Amino acid sequence: MGSKYKCALCGEEITKYFNPMKEWKIEGVLCGDCYSKKISEFYPGDHTRIN
Repeated sequence: MGSKYKCALCGEEITKYFNPMKEWKIEGVLCGDCYSKKISEFYPGDHTRIN
């Protein structure tokens, strides 16, 4: 099992993390939910995830 991280915004322990964009000025890593919220804040509109 991989190392556990804590989301820089919500504090939840996560194993799958996302790196915030530089313009967000966030130190640390984000969980999927917080990353998605930040994407929506900075880039309004519909977002469809693709592989």
